[in-house]
Amino acid sequence: MGPLSREAWAQRLSAFRASPSTSMAGPEGEDLGRDLLSDLRSEKLSEQTKVSLLALSLEYPAQLWPDAATAEAAATSLLDTLVLLPPRPSALRRPLLLAATTALAVGGALGPTSEASCRLLPLLLGLAMGRDLGRGFGPTSEQRPLQATACECLRELESCKPGLLGGSLGLLRSLLGQEGPVQPLSLLLALALRNTLVLQSRAGAGLQGLLMTKVFPTGSGPWDWTLTEDDTHLQPQIPSWPAAERECGAAALEPSLEEAKELRAAVAQLLDTSYLLTPVAQAQLLWLLGWALRGLRGQPPALFKPQLVRLLGTAQLTLLHAVLALKAAFGEALFTAQDEALLLRRLTLAAQHPSLSPPTHLFYLHCLLSFPENCPLGPEGEEAAPLLLGPRLCHGLLPSLLHDPMALLARLHLLCLLCAEDEEEEKGQIQTPQRYLQELLAGLQQRAALDGGPRALATLCFQASYLVARYLGGQPLVLTPLIHGLAKLYRARPVLAPHFVDLLDQVGPELGEPLRVMLWQEVVSRRGTDEALCWHLQLLAKVVDGDSQSATLSFLQDAAAYCTDWVLQQALLRVCRALLRVSGGGGLADLLQALARQLEDPDGRDHARLYYILLAHLAGPKLGVALGPSLAAPALASSLVAENQGFAAALMVQEAPAPIRLSLGPSRAEGPLPVLQLQVEVLQPIYSLELRFQVEGQLYAPLEAIHVPCLCPGRPAQPLLLPLQPRCPAPAQLDVRALYTTPTGLTCHSHLPPLSVNFADLFLPFPQPPEGSRQSFFEDLWDSCLPKGAESRVWCPLGPQGVKPFVSRHLEPFVVVAQPPTRYCIAIRLPPDSRLLLQLDSAQADGVPVALRTDDWAVLPLAGDYLRGLSAAV
Repeated sequence: MGPLSREAWAQRLSAFRASPSTSMAGPEGEDLGRDLLSDLRSEKLSEQTKVSLLALSLEYPAQLWPDAATAEAAATSLLDTLVLLPPRPSALRRPLLLAATTALAVGGALGPTSEASCRLLPLLLGLAMGRDLGRGFGPTSEQRPLQATACECLRELESCKPGLLGGSLGLLRSLLGQEGPVQPLSLLLALALRNTLVLQSRAGAGLQGLLMTKVFPTGSGPWDWTLTEDDTHLQPQIPSWPAAERECGAAALEPSLEEAKELRAAVAQLLDTSYLLTPVAQAQLLWLLGWALRGLRGQPPALFKPQLVRLLGTAQLTLLHAVLALKAAFGEALFTAQDEALLLRRLTLAAQHPSLSPPTHLFYLHCLLSFPENCPLGPEGEEAAPLLLGPRLCHGLLPSLLHDPMALLARLHLLCLLCAEDEEEEKGQIQTPQRYLQELLAGLQQRAALDGGPRALATLCFQASYLVARYLGGQPLVLTPLIHGLAKLYRARPVLAPHFVDLLDQVGPELGEPLRVMLWQEVVSRRGTDEALCWHLQLLAKVVDGDSQSATLSFLQDAAAYCTDWVLQQALLRVCRALLRVSGGGGLADLLQALARQLEDPDGRDHARLYYILLAHLAGPKLGVALGPSLAAPALASSLVAENQGFAAALMVQEAPAPIRLSLGPSRAEGPLPVLQLQVEVLQPIYSLELRFQVEGQLYAPLEAIHVPCLCPGRPAQPLLLPLQPRCPAPAQLDVRALYTTPTGLTCHSHLPPLSVNFADLFLPFPQPPEGSRQSFFEDLWDSCLPKGAESRVWCPLGPQGVKPFVSRHLEPFVVVAQPPTRYCIAIRLPPDSRLLLQLDSAQADGVPVALRTDDWAVLPLAGDYLRGLSAAV
């Protein structure tokens, strides 16, 4: 088979990019890589097409070369193709180098036993040094781009195999003083130097003269892999500061005086040329060198001082981030008090600039929060170092209800730091940080308490409460009003009970315990007939304890009479389960016995009966284990533990074959929206049925679920009504899922066959005009359809029944003007705002011509198909 054409490759690459896994699983998937490598040598394809093929190998190397063997073969073929290129300028040399490097790195073939690796590494190093490798590597004008690409490839290989270039540090260092691409060489040398320092430190060895060795590894001799460490993952990118602080650096390395001098000279050489790099490259270079030299003997932080003076006033965010990384690495050894004050003031003023974009504004706030002197130091109970960020300096950074949520939370974090500092109230200060914080929290709670307010406001209020509890947990002056405010919020909006449960799960005992008591008092002080009973029970299951059990039981006894549906009964039983865990007593036993008799749902009765048996037969510790969340409970003397494990498994929602048959009944042509009538049959009794419907795409608005309390086989069921809200008048398919409870107490879900919504199911009649004006009403509708709409004519066969039975059977609700037996005017309304008009005139024995008009041209083919379908059914 010969090489593919450019068009064939374009189609093949497009199909692969659309779904790589599907393409690789297809009949041509295994041949894609082989065909790609073969056609790279074809003279029939243009260089542009070959560059597209190489781009695919760079984007999807793991799919094309999935194992070491195929990666090794691919790299060898790519290197052979590179050598065979003619000496004229070519756009393929650099992509071929990148593709060979990527294949070895991603395929896991890079290693001392790989022939392709032993060919590629000396080649890349020779190109990076600018050596003349022969006419096959292009003219002189192409050498500088090739040199930069070779440095990028070597940097990628050094990232995959840290220490790979440790023996070439002297060669790479010598290149900086020569004419060549500065940025790729600088980043390559910095990465290789950093990796070598860290690895030699871990091995307890010195630099061993690596910075002074300038021996070039030849292609005939083996490449030196002794400095690499296979299991080491060293992140070459700029990390977050906490991650950087965990990096061990090279502090354990003890170089000799000569090695320390050479290392200092190499670092100074890199730093002196750093101003020639782009901001992103400068930031990466500073991080690599800073964290590699942190604490290293003989390498004073003063080496970075000229760069610090140059960058303190930078407007580049990446460089500012690098300065802060140096601050975190060296601290007072590099930064004077004046430097810290200047940097902090600059961050503070920059964060207040009104023209900042939200991401940039959040970046400055993050820098302030991560500034070492703004983080409380020392273990708990000991005095922390004072904050450099005082109330006067960050007065413009205080949070306000007008800020967007992310900025408000970041500013609130700063305010918590100020409150944690707990400075004495300054003279003339109108508001203390604590008082401002209390007013802000009160405002957030008031907005969250608005009835029917957005959920985002409530979420923001609880996020702010969590921040305050986390950073100010030891300050009662702040926590007390916060607790009262949250209790007041629950009193106003019990629907926020899930938020309270989540907050109690996250906060510590400083806020969690008093808030739990306050919320418990709020719940049990209500009557069991409250409309928000479901939310009260959900929260009570979280805050209940064994102390004041009588008040809890009294509330539950009142509420039991109003727990008539399955959801409320389960919520009530969850509270009983929580009471079982913390206490017992005769009152709870009486309540469980009453529930086992009174509850209508058999699932609820079974739960209550089981809880009563557990309470009657197990002591406190064993009862806690039996009701615990873990299924791996220790073996106990009671056999009820095994029963409880099965009971816990029964509470899981299980997938099962659907015992339900759902079908469409006759459509209802009335009301403002089309409504489907669903006929449901069951093969076994089911309870608490919930039918969920979904339409693919955006044809219809989301459909509400249908709930049915109970269905039994053989017992007629009322039709279920499903309102539709079409966004365009088009048929669709409804995906149907069912969630239900079986007679054995299992909760199951099933997929039902899809339901088809036909075009006729969307038909709605127009309001009937007054008697005597129907003809003019229809003519006005008819004329209004044009010119923006469309019209057509269709011949509709009638068969022996004639036109009158045909209209009566299919179109009776929509007839506006009827002149039997030959003429009918029909008006159909199609939601959301379309219309379809039909005129049946001059009926003949075998059929009738139908004139159609609509104000929506997309309706016309649907209407034609509908009428032809009626004719076919005759």
